[in-house]
Amino acid sequence: MLPYTMSTMSLLYKLDNIEYSYDWNHQKVPVLKGVSLDIEKSSFVCIVGPSGVGKTTLLNLIGFIESPTKGKIDFCGSSTAGLSESEKEILRLKNVGFVFQAFYLIPTLTVLENASYFLPSLGYKKEQANKWTLEILDLLGLADHCHKKPLELSGGQRQRVAIARAMVKKPQVILADEPTANLDSVTADKIISAFQELQKAEGTSFIFATHDSHLVNYAKRVIQMKDGLIHE
Repeated sequence: MLPYTMSTMSLLYKLDNIEYSYDWNHQKVPVLKGVSLDIEKSSFVCIVGPSGVGKTTLLNLIGFIESPTKGKIDFCGSSTAGLSESEKEILRLKNVGFVFQAFYLIPTLTVLENASYFLPSLGYKKEQANKWTLEILDLLGLADHCHKKPLELSGGQRQRVAIARAMVKKPQVILADEPTANLDSVTADKIISAFQELQKAEGTSFIFATHDSHLVNYAKRVIQMKDGLIHE
């Protein structure tokens, strides 16, 4: 089998021999053990593998939440080595949308306010931000719930609010950890269709960590993780 290669100009991510470990009881516990990976712009990728294999860790690294213990990550052709925390924060704000398993919605804010949370920092005026956010909420079947608070919603609805918050930024890439885990198949299909629509309109890349075979069926590329390594 030929290796997965592409033009450097078309690369979203280039990971070179990435290792990651954490300290536990005065010992280093390895999670990633030398991951090298290229991901093209406008990708629709699923990362699969057993729980604890390092899928979420990999998302945190390419989302610039964590830094690798060893190795190098390039984003859109530029090295991210040596970036300060404030520089990483700006990089995340402008370029990366996250969908975490825990959702991280603010309970005192409405669905509309949660979903549009980052838009003022990106230069959107309130009217403009609300208009665009409502379009995304409508696409995800949440427009009728826009004035509710998170605790008034089901788990699946909260998950869709978290998805909306990532999508409204129109980022270069959306990183999603089990984005369809709490959704029935009909709703999951609607969410995946919304992902595909944003990808077509904005060239957004989607990288999912998932156990959901239904979502994997839609992937253009599937990356298998095993024992802290990539198998493709």
